[in-house]
Amino acid sequence: MSSQEHGNKNLYALALGAIGVVYGDIGTSPLYTLKEAFGPHGVAVTPDNVLGVLSLIFWSLIVVVSIKYATFIMSADNKGEGGIMALTTLAHRGVRSSARARWIIMVLGLFGAALFFGDSVITPAMSVLSAVEGLKVATPALDRFVVPIAVVVLIALFALQRNGTAKVARVFAPIMVIWFLALAVLGVIKIIDAPQVLNALNPYYAMEFFYENGRVGFFALASVILALTGAEALYADMGHFGKRPIRRAWFAFVLPALMLNYLGQGALLLADPAAAQNPFYLLVPPVLLYPMIALATMAAVIASQAVISGAFSVTRQAIQLGYLPRMEVVHTSRETMGQIYLPGLNRVLLVLTVAVVIGFHSSTNLAAAYGIAVIGTMTIDSVLVMIVARRIWAWQRWHVAALGGLFLAVDLAFLGANLEKVEHGGWFPLVLGLVVFTVMTTWRRGRDLVIRELKNAGLALRPFIESIAEHPPLRVPGQAVFLTAQIDAVPHALLHNLKHNKVLHEQNVVLTVEWLETPTAEPEERIELIALGHEFHQLTIRYGFAEDPDVPDMLAKCEKAGLVFDMMDTTFFLSRESIVATDNRGMPKWRDKLFAFMQRNALPATAFFQIPGNRLIELGTQVEI
Repeated sequence: MSSQEHGNKNLYALALGAIGVVYGDIGTSPLYTLKEAFGPHGVAVTPDNVLGVLSLIFWSLIVVVSIKYATFIMSADNKGEGGIMALTTLAHRGVRSSARARWIIMVLGLFGAALFFGDSVITPAMSVLSAVEGLKVATPALDRFVVPIAVVVLIALFALQRNGTAKVARVFAPIMVIWFLALAVLGVIKIIDAPQVLNALNPYYAMEFFYENGRVGFFALASVILALTGAEALYADMGHFGKRPIRRAWFAFVLPALMLNYLGQGALLLADPAAAQNPFYLLVPPVLLYPMIALATMAAVIASQAVISGAFSVTRQAIQLGYLPRMEVVHTSRETMGQIYLPGLNRVLLVLTVAVVIGFHSSTNLAAAYGIAVIGTMTIDSVLVMIVARRIWAWQRWHVAALGGLFLAVDLAFLGANLEKVEHGGWFPLVLGLVVFTVMTTWRRGRDLVIRELKNAGLALRPFIESIAEHPPLRVPGQAVFLTAQIDAVPHALLHNLKHNKVLHEQNVVLTVEWLETPTAEPEERIELIALGHEFHQLTIRYGFAEDPDVPDMLAKCEKAGLVFDMMDTTFFLSRESIVATDNRGMPKWRDKLFAFMQRNALPATAFFQIPGNRLIELGTQVEI
């Protein structure tokens, strides 16, 4: 097999995997979009309104998903990684000269990431509930079993996560291919009966819809946005599959199947306006209804997978960039670095999602909350990518204004339409986003305060080494590695060791691990070693935000830089800070206590940096913030 044939085969395999993971969310939107648009709180089911809503859905998919995400935003990759945290670091890099601009970008990025976590909670609840609600269409008496069944399905979904994205994709991809084919076939059958529905592809009907319905037509956008749920997953999951497979799957398979089904539902509504109660399931022949409910439930599970895997990626990036405490990260694939599983986050998402299903009880109640979570993140993406286009890609101002203005106009229209639903459930993702945003900013601010306090109480490294040379303590054989976040300061663990044990090792290395604003570090910037004299060395190891640190592995590579480590003769010293909350020292006391709680429950540095526990000595330090 030639290299080109092998490459094409790999591309198609990744595209198939993307169908199974990335497109689950947007692929299940036909379950509920038109039901909400023409339901009890929607617009009247008239031929003009049907064509108008279908036209809005089609052109929204073209502008937002095809142009904005699949073509434009996916070009703003950070060394292959996507997602709002990767986009934030790119935008950060473009405004290094302005501290205020960097702060604004950081706030926007963190709040967008916080809203994405809300989406990761609401999507599984919405998708699974919508699928299981087909039982009410088949047999109304089964209505009381919808919520319990949905809860059981969600528990099974989150239990599957430990198997990893790659294994899940192999199982899910064939199911999603069948799902999209079923969507297309069901749509084509009805389109043949009412081919006039194809007129909806003309943007005239979208404009006519607004003209005829006025304010009611504008607020109908709150339902149309449901057709776009999952667009962010294209970008967030880019590190899992790559941009080419994701684009290929969208344009060649997913988009045509979705539009055929929407048009088929529209054709059904033209023939029978009463079908608005659930146009998706009423599109299905009665004999196939139960098999379709089963297939839809499996597709809904897969829809949830898209945002869950995206949440894992965004969380790992936030940890590496210093916005969340350390958590356990499990790699589920030896071949692909980006495929990960976070057990702690998985448990949190499960609890919140089940609570949402029980609390909201139906997909209609959840629809308002869903729209706010989706469009909030999309709007922030538009702002950040405009900054990247201007500052990183060096686009002309009028180019940025033209394309960015189009994206923002669409986003702000959707956002305005959804604001009316805040009191009817839209408050939930905003509150959840605010909580996550508070956690992230508290952790970042707390770490900055801890480093500031340690620096104020610390000693400069080079003068300390000179004083040691003038009054040498007892030296013992072996190597000591002192981990510290401050490059030019004496590690507190070193001071404590010298104070209490009255000895130094023959060779002492002050080690700092730095995180870069890129997914991976280049080989030439990975290791920086400086000899400080008197058998002291300053060692800096750098990782990208998509990498997992392995300190022993990196120490073994220091031989090329002139420093040889014998791990059996090396002792690691780490200072473990104990946080004491005080008044008026930088943050309100409640935030100090929140930070102290997160600090106590963070994954130990030994596990995070993969340091052998039998080679480690931890020395405590009390820090007031």
